[in-house]
Amino acid sequence: MGFMTNLARRIGLLAALACLVLYDAAASSPGATGPAWQTEPGVSPPSYAVTEPAESDVNVDTIALVCSEESHGRTLELDLYLSGPGPLLPNGADPRRLKERPSVEIVIDGRTFPADLLFTEGYVVVADATRHRGPMLSTHLLDAMQAGRSMRLQFDLLDGRRKDGMRFDGHVLIDLEAGRSAIAEVRRCVSPPAASVASL
Repeated sequence: MGFMTNLARRIGLLAALACLVLYDAAASSPGATGPAWQTEPGVSPPSYAVTEPAESDVNVDTIALVCSEESHGRTLELDLYLSGPGPLLPNGADPRRLKERPSVEIVIDGRTFPADLLFTEGYVVVADATRHRGPMLSTHLLDAMQAGRSMRLQFDLLDGRRKDGMRFDGHVLIDLEAGRSAIAEVRRCVSPPAASVASL
């Protein structure tokens, strides 16, 4: 049952991504100027919300906050959909330079949250916690997302030293102010919230 529900939601999400038409600024939070967020239409609470990067130098073109239903209950995950067949890479980078274990760090308004990248067919999952070994976003991180102004995903993807000495070689910037109501709506999908999580 959980698998079929997840499959149906994933199909619906992919359909939304294929014909994504984002709301204008009037449909976003008051005062928001970045890319708008769109929630699953006709469903309450929605099982996903999608947006585009406010800024990016990697091949990510859509970000989705997704409610995933497993045998142990519902959790939320952050999915990155790529502009091509993959893998996740800085723009113009040689795929042969991809690290065996790429990594990510999340920064929300100057606060850093360790996280992991999990690669699946068609998209990349960002998670900072687990529940019954399944990836998820912790309540701590979700609270920061819902209250934050912007979120920066910083990637360490390529082998070899960078000329500028920096650790990260790619990033995606996400406007959280534009998504506050959408994030709050999708969080309603997880009720009650997970009582306990374990760091990855």
